[in-house]
Amino acid sequence: MTHVFALPDRPVAAIEGTDQVFPVGRIFCIGRNYEAHAREMGKDPNREAPFFFTKWADALVPNGTTIPYPPETANYHFEAELVIAIGRAGTKVSVADALDLVFGYAVGLDMTRRDLQLEARDKGRPWDTGKNFACSAPMAAIRRVGDIGPMTAAPIRLTVNGAVKQDADIADLIWDCAETIAHVSRFERLLPGDLIFTGTPAGVGAVVPGDVVEVTIEGLETLRVKIGDRDPDFA
Repeated sequence: MTHVFALPDRPVAAIEGTDQVFPVGRIFCIGRNYEAHAREMGKDPNREAPFFFTKWADALVPNGTTIPYPPETANYHFEAELVIAIGRAGTKVSVADALDLVFGYAVGLDMTRRDLQLEARDKGRPWDTGKNFACSAPMAAIRRVGDIGPMTAAPIRLTVNGAVKQDADIADLIWDCAETIAHVSRFERLLPGDLIFTGTPAGVGAVVPGDVVEVTIEGLETLRVKIGDRDPDFA
């Protein structure tokens, strides 16, 4: 069997402290998983069942990247997130067993075309145009779980040009890492290479070309990206 064209290489994420890489399969993103953020988006969380949307693996970009301002938006937002890297397969896993699937953790950004997301939400349409697009998932290197242990509490902070915009703790997650993994595994068989972006705290906001965004979670590699000009192919 001969392919009619060559497929691009599979996206990979760096693994902290090694020259190995983590081949990325799917990206699951949990929505409204911090109470304060749910309220700032006009929703009442009340520990409602978690929900998720997805991004292409191709949306992943490495630490230190300058990411182009995306087309068709005038309201481009940052969302700082803890990312879970899955290293073992699992279907309908229990909360008690869920953390056994974890390879490691990383700092990520769920970049969002907020105007397109809200327009889709108000019309009852999928969020794809607002969430799933090129360069929308920057991520720092993964730290192996054996080097850090379970992530249950740690400060998470985002700055833009040095000014603090998001400042919380992952202990504030409505659904913690184990609960989140267990929930997603009810709907999809989780596979090695999957990533789960666990949600963002309050304080999301817009960025413009030239802005530098930095995200820290205690114990993990800091993520830094710069917002570039619009992609010339879409300018």
